[in-house]
Amino acid sequence: MSNIVAIVGRPNVGKSTLFNRMIKRREAIVDSVSGVTRDRHYGKSDWNGKEFSLIDTGGYVVGSDDIFEQEIDKQVELAIDEADAILFVVDVEAGITGMDEEVANLLRRVNKPVLLVVNKVDAANRLHDATEFYSLGLGEYYPIASINGSGTGEMLDALIEALPDVEEKEEENLPRFAVVGRPNAGKSSLINALIGEDRYIVTDIAGTTRDAIDTKYNRFGFEFNLVDTAGIRRKAKVKEDLEFYSVMRSIRAIEHSDVCLLVVDATRGFDSQVQNIFWLAEKNHKGIVILVNKWDLVEKNTSTVKEFEQHIRQQIEPFTDVPIVFISALTKQRIFKAIETAVQVYKNRSHRVPTSKLNDVMLPIIENTPPPAYKGKYIKIKFCTQLPTAYPQFAFFANLPQYIRDPYRRFVENKLREQFDYTGVPIQVYFRKK
Repeated sequence: MSNIVAIVGRPNVGKSTLFNRMIKRREAIVDSVSGVTRDRHYGKSDWNGKEFSLIDTGGYVVGSDDIFEQEIDKQVELAIDEADAILFVVDVEAGITGMDEEVANLLRRVNKPVLLVVNKVDAANRLHDATEFYSLGLGEYYPIASINGSGTGEMLDALIEALPDVEEKEEENLPRFAVVGRPNAGKSSLINALIGEDRYIVTDIAGTTRDAIDTKYNRFGFEFNLVDTAGIRRKAKVKEDLEFYSVMRSIRAIEHSDVCLLVVDATRGFDSQVQNIFWLAEKNHKGIVILVNKWDLVEKNTSTVKEFEQHIRQQIEPFTDVPIVFISALTKQRIFKAIETAVQVYKNRSHRVPTSKLNDVMLPIIENTPPPAYKGKYIKIKFCTQLPTAYPQFAFFANLPQYIRDPYRRFVENKLREQFDYTGVPIQVYFRKK
């Protein structure tokens, strides 16, 4: 589990530039995964060995400035609710604006770490201009220039210092299934249907996150923890449809799970917000099962299921090897199938292939279809092994790994999926110097 840090502030102060700078350093190394992340507002970062999730709240507000006035209050309140620390970004060129003051008023009442970040301080004379931000009453400020990174080191040191320690609870080795999805997709109904009124439960454990509740589930011979995001306290002030809200919540649940049950409302389809949550789970290398709920409300003909499924798979390319189950939480249709599928995905995710078997299967395939030669140089892959990590990662050792392109990486990944069942699980393939 990592801390959540939210970046807040009015438009055009450079929040996204700062966000990109903070995750880029790490993304370049860790997420050299094919395909785009599609969601530029969420990322992982680390500094001095401490990892945290970063959210750029600005990315969630679309619209004119006056709409923004109302939205920014909601955003800041959400960030205050859900994040562990807040970076409040202001712009030295513009000086203090009314909107900055309004945000500062909200933030002064918070008992969480708030770092005031004065951006665009890229010359010595601007350092002097930055002093006016003391009057916001948020104490120490950090002058930075997110465009070239100056000052970000000191700011990150202070941030890491301020972050609360995340308790790592000693877990029993039960799989953790998180029920995620946008508001009103039927997450609560699904959990109620699964648990049943007679509650076949051993215990209700308050999750290590201060909001998601774990329910130990033991039924039909399966035992696992359900991480329920649906029942988290609802803030009366917050409009439920706020995309940012469900994303914030999903992040906590997803990071905390092994497999995500992504509940999709069949009457609304696989919209961009659902896709955001899907890519969030994929980026965190969790197992994924897509549950199309309220299937009883959809008018059907013989090809409805097929068309719906095809549509979803197009949206999630290139990671299409994901089980899709059509359910109705209301009539309990196929909810057992949903759990069976999740258990299978959990097994796939923890599946380890012995090195000798991996080489016996994969090397002949690679020999038959070697990587394309690059500038007349032939690439030879001699050996492969599965890395000892929580989710499937494979290293293939080659003489010239730097010349292997993405399409070939995908080819190898697809062959691994064909040969060893990795349905529902993101896998990573690395090519290294032998």
